[in-house]
Amino acid sequence: MIAYSVAQRRREIGIRLALGAQRRELRWMFVRSALVLTGIGVALGLLAAAGLMQLMKSLLFGVSPVDPLTYAAVMALLGAVATMASYLPARRAAAVNPVEALRAE
Repeated sequence: MIAYSVAQRRREIGIRLALGAQRRELRWMFVRSALVLTGIGVALGLLAAAGLMQLMKSLLFGVSPVDPLTYAAVMALLGAVATMASYLPARRAAAVNPVEALRAE
């Protein structure tokens, strides 16, 4: 989804670069939006997990339903995956030549 969003905003990226935006600011703009969405998803997932804890208790072997280490590991993994999944398209977008981006449409 992030790669699609970057592709859809190619003209905007070209305009921002032509007006003097720093490439790292553009990268951070896309990574930040992905991390906000990831944070919302993680928060909703934690709420759902807390609500479904008792139903899942019989399916968990060797792990307590309220194991903070497991929750922290899953949140860290999701954060790392979201960061990489958003950084790569953002890096590609920041490398766009502004003239080519503006001429493309």
